[in-house]
Amino acid sequence: MMMFVDDAEPLRNPDQGAGTSVLERPETQESPVRDDGGDADRFAHYVSKDRIAESRATGRPVVALCGKVWVPKHDPSKYPVCPDCKRIYEEMMA
Repeated sequence: MMMFVDDAEPLRNPDQGAGTSVLERPETQESPVRDDGGDADRFAHYVSKDRIAESRATGRPVVALCGKVWVPKHDPSKYPVCPDCKRIYEEMMA
C-alpha cells in the first residue's frame, strides 16, 4: 500500500498546524534613573582597585561610594575627587 503526502494539507486546516500567536507582556514601570545633571561625570569617584580591574576585564559597571554606577573608561587623575565619595571615605576611616 502506498501513501501520498499532500504538502498543502496544513493550508487546508491551519488550526491544527504550527502557527504564530501573540504573547501578552505585562506592563512594567521603569524605575527613574538618578539624574544628577551630569555633575557626577565630572568627578573621579572612589572604587576599590580590584573592582576597577574586574570592570575593565568584564565590562561590568562599578558602584562608587557615593552610589554612582558606571563603567570606568577615563583617567580619573584628570578630574577632581567627588566630594560625596571623599566625605564617605573620611567617615569610614574615622
